[in-house]
Amino acid sequence: MYVDIVPNRDSPPAILLREAWRENGKICKRTVANISDWPMDKALALRALLKSDGGVHVVPVGESPLEVTRSVPYGHVAAVLGAITRLEIAEILGLEGQVGQRALALIAARILDPQSKLATAQGLGDESGWLQELSKTLGLGESVDEDDLYAAMDALEARQPVIEQTLAKRHLHDGSLVLYDLTSTYFHGHSCPIAKMGYSRDGKKGLLQITVGLLCTREGCPVAVEVFPGNSGDPSTFTAQVKKVKDRFGLAHVVYVGDRGMITNARIRDDLADLPGVGWITCLRAPAIQELRDQGAIQLTIFDQQDMAEITSDEYPGERLVVCRNPLLAEERTRKRTELLDATDGELSEISARVMRAKKPLRGAAEIGRAVERALAHHKVGKHYDITITDTTFTWARNQERIEREAELDGFYVIRAKVPQPEMSAADLVATYKGLSAVERAFRTLKGVDLKIRPIYHRLEKRVRAHVLLCMLAYYVEFHMRSWLAPVLFQDDQPDEAKSLRESVVAPAERSTSAQEKASRKRSTENLPVHNFQSLLRDLSTISKNTIQPLVKGAQSFVQITLPTVFQRKAFELLQVPIL
Repeated sequence: MYVDIVPNRDSPPAILLREAWRENGKICKRTVANISDWPMDKALALRALLKSDGGVHVVPVGESPLEVTRSVPYGHVAAVLGAITRLEIAEILGLEGQVGQRALALIAARILDPQSKLATAQGLGDESGWLQELSKTLGLGESVDEDDLYAAMDALEARQPVIEQTLAKRHLHDGSLVLYDLTSTYFHGHSCPIAKMGYSRDGKKGLLQITVGLLCTREGCPVAVEVFPGNSGDPSTFTAQVKKVKDRFGLAHVVYVGDRGMITNARIRDDLADLPGVGWITCLRAPAIQELRDQGAIQLTIFDQQDMAEITSDEYPGERLVVCRNPLLAEERTRKRTELLDATDGELSEISARVMRAKKPLRGAAEIGRAVERALAHHKVGKHYDITITDTTFTWARNQERIEREAELDGFYVIRAKVPQPEMSAADLVATYKGLSAVERAFRTLKGVDLKIRPIYHRLEKRVRAHVLLCMLAYYVEFHMRSWLAPVLFQDDQPDEAKSLRESVVAPAERSTSAQEKASRKRSTENLPVHNFQSLLRDLSTISKNTIQPLVKGAQSFVQITLPTVFQRKAFELLQVPIL
């Protein structure tokens, strides 16, 4: 049976469905149906079907002639790999061959879905899933196990000095501001030599800790990271950073910015005083501020009309002191002090009741003293109480004069700096010190749901250091992605406008008008949905890589990428990554 198309002069051709056979050496034909009323494309399709001798399958109406045999989320992988390429991370790492590609896979996987190295290795070697597509894109081969990833981590750790030098050369120069801060994270296991019992900033008591120092640019872009034993004090780690910037990065003229627990009198005297061209910005502790007030260097009355004043003091020769008062901070400190005092009152009242009860009273000055010491240490306001203890009595009262004296300085803080006046105004010093929030933001990203630096299970010191370096490099990529994607994130993409809205640098930070509109409407200026970074990656992951098998005998399968939405096209445009 076949379709015969017969020309019909100036009229449309006749389309006949015919069958043919051979009889007595002659070809015989018979018209089965006249289908001249069919559209030509339909008739040609029927002709191809009959001519194919089974090579084409007839598909019932309503069914697809194609079959999707595999579908893998891929858009978020392409976005992150595109950002890694744009940032030239492979060149920064300087690792060749499969080791370098595995290191890139570890960085990308840490951004996309942070897991243990074992889980990541299993995903990279699996038959399906986005990790397998990540493996294929980077050319990791069919089998990737945890030993391969550990080898990549070891190579990465060995290259850390060179990597940090490359980042410093890219982002720092003489005259740069260098932000430095410290955090800790808990550790599982007991065999790592740098895991020590120390102060846990995560509130995880009873677990070993490691301490992580992060060096950033003024904008918060990470440049270097270092791991210290968990019992390291903040000031002692600062010495290592000064040496790193001076000797390894070769920068002689920089300004260090650190909090009051980091840049102490000892660090200024021992590490910074003899370095020409080096400046620093920090903040005074509360007792030092009280001394300035008692000496008359701080006149509280002038802050009824202004919120900032630069002063001098013989106690700080050659240094600049900027006194600031934030009314909102004053209210918060007053509220917090009141809550702590009330809570302490309750605990002291309980102890007093134990001493006075008739049955089994608390007796002995030593026993009573220990109970009182625990209560006062709990909320750390013991200095505001007058305590009298004997073997059989216990009395206490708030020292109202001392409380009022401390309350006079609520909302006050003093920026201490050694930076020449022409280089920075008083307002610049305050703004720069507040810039430490960029490092705190980095720590929140590293330790939160984004990169999950914690908990740490590695036993070897070099693996712990490599894990922390890996997380820093992942944050380096994410930091830039957030910056590029700011127009479609809740992140403020108009920082200059935001600064202009502030009445004073001491006042709380303001968001730009566009950022406020994004937050209220949940839509960008182009009327696109606004995301946080994680939800944006989830949106991009809906772009799938589909393997399609045509229902045709002998036809080869092919790969088709899901068409991106308008929002997804915009995201790839902002990242400067080609649309898939």
